[in-house]
Amino acid sequence: MKRYWIYVKPYLSAFIIGPILMIVEVIGEVVMPLLLSNIIDQGVSGGRGISYIIAMGITMIITALCMMAGGVGGAYFAIKASSGFANDLRKDLFNQIQKFSFTNIDQFNTGSLITRLTNDITQIQNMLQMLLRMALRAPGMLIGALIMAFVLNPKLALVILCVIPLLSIAIFIIMKVALPRFTRMQKKLDALNTTTQENLTNIRVVKSFVREDFEENKFKKANMDLKESTIKAIKVVIFTMPLMTLAMNITTLAVVWFGGNQVIVGGMTSGVLTAFVNYVVQILMSLMMVSIVILNSSRSLASARRINEVLCTEIDLTDENALHKDVNVQQGKIEFRDVNFKYYKNNEKWVLENINLVIHPGETVGIIGSTGSGKSSLVQLIPRLYDVDCGEVLVDDINVKDYSLNNLRNGVGIVLQKNVLFSGTIKENLQWGDKNASDDEIYQYAENAQAHGFISSFKEGYNTELGQGGVNVSGGQKQRISIARTLLKKPKILILDDSTSAVDTATEAKIRESFHKELKEITKIIIAQRISSVIDADKIVVLDDGKITGMGTHEELMKNCETYTEIYYSQMDKKVTA
Repeated sequence: MKRYWIYVKPYLSAFIIGPILMIVEVIGEVVMPLLLSNIIDQGVSGGRGISYIIAMGITMIITALCMMAGGVGGAYFAIKASSGFANDLRKDLFNQIQKFSFTNIDQFNTGSLITRLTNDITQIQNMLQMLLRMALRAPGMLIGALIMAFVLNPKLALVILCVIPLLSIAIFIIMKVALPRFTRMQKKLDALNTTTQENLTNIRVVKSFVREDFEENKFKKANMDLKESTIKAIKVVIFTMPLMTLAMNITTLAVVWFGGNQVIVGGMTSGVLTAFVNYVVQILMSLMMVSIVILNSSRSLASARRINEVLCTEIDLTDENALHKDVNVQQGKIEFRDVNFKYYKNNEKWVLENINLVIHPGETVGIIGSTGSGKSSLVQLIPRLYDVDCGEVLVDDINVKDYSLNNLRNGVGIVLQKNVLFSGTIKENLQWGDKNASDDEIYQYAENAQAHGFISSFKEGYNTELGQGGVNVSGGQKQRISIARTLLKKPKILILDDSTSAVDTATEAKIRESFHKELKEITKIIIAQRISSVIDADKIVVLDDGKITGMGTHEELMKNCETYTEIYYSQMDKKVTA
């Protein structure tokens, strides 16, 4: 609760005013039966005449208007407070996710995070709105109606006191059973969101493999699981309303029976009995409101726990203890000193082991190796997408942990294996590299990435709208746009992680030539499957099973590195065969 106080504080006035206005409505509801009793007993039966009845009627109308004003005002401030609370919570939750390292992100699947940002926060918002409207209204009505019932007839009021403990026990049992069921229901919603997202994101793959039936069955299962878990959770809740209604009817019947007998013998007036029945209804209605709040709180409590899991996740990669927060990457020198790394810390096997490597400013370094040899893992340590387990990575002779993450990552441009473009124009995507880049700069770096030609061929040119994920451009075009976007950052270190795999060899050669002429001062690391992509590099690093098995120029490795020669001849044989 201490965590959530920071989201209450900005809207504290609304949190206070809303319930107070609801009390105005409660006072009116408690007074109304008494006014009605006076009309019956004094205006009609007592013979005080039409003027008294009209006066009481006007009083009831004024009371009703005050109740309406209190109810409307209370509802307004409840919505204002709950919406503001949810807005700030959602913003902080999103910001927390943005701070996650790759390791943190791996703890949650995407569908689950989306559910927590949307459905779970909505559950809390709805609960908070309900609570603000009923937190004082329900107890206030319960206490007020009980007091009035005892004032009117203490003996008859004892009937109500017999029912309240029984209902309270029943509500407690229902809540105890409902809470774990709502938690399971939210997890099933996670699974459904994940399935839906995967299908929509990869719809072209699904269709190309004619896997619609498989995906339909997969969705059907996730949907059915959600349905069944929802029914199990709601099964408990559906007993509440009939139970409360039964209690209300039995209590009302008992009051009418005993009260009616008192009216017959003259121990109670008909007006008092009418008012008493209204108070009985109010008491049981207030109990029903309390039960609804409690049951909804069980679901929102499950959502709050899930949100807390994200908010309380310790960010394992921060720059709080950085010694050189104000330093920028200036030269682009990189050094790995006795580096060991693995993704899952309880694994015995290292992903990278005993890595020692120096890359000088302006060098072009190729990294090659079989799939799973650790190539991508190696370069992801440079901008601190992950942290080393042993040893250290240095940029310009400073440990990467001593840079601010912002300054370090601004100095390192990385084009990952999976190229992602965003909805918007090509120009807007390129401006991710530099939002203030001029058109001339955009054209220049697009030309360096061999993207200017095909972009210019589009009818709208750089203003061409891209679909989500860049689905309306080819894989090779997407890679070249991603390279141009990274070049616009003007980084001191450029990392291409197999980012020309979808580009033909002639275009790739032009990209390498452009880099050699235009980006001489930038340190370039090229990860590739094809030896032709790195054959002209100043230095080639060969990785095998997380270890460096060779380092040098192409000619040196052909003489000294068996792994490299095997890769070279296997690719050359394929070319000859082709």
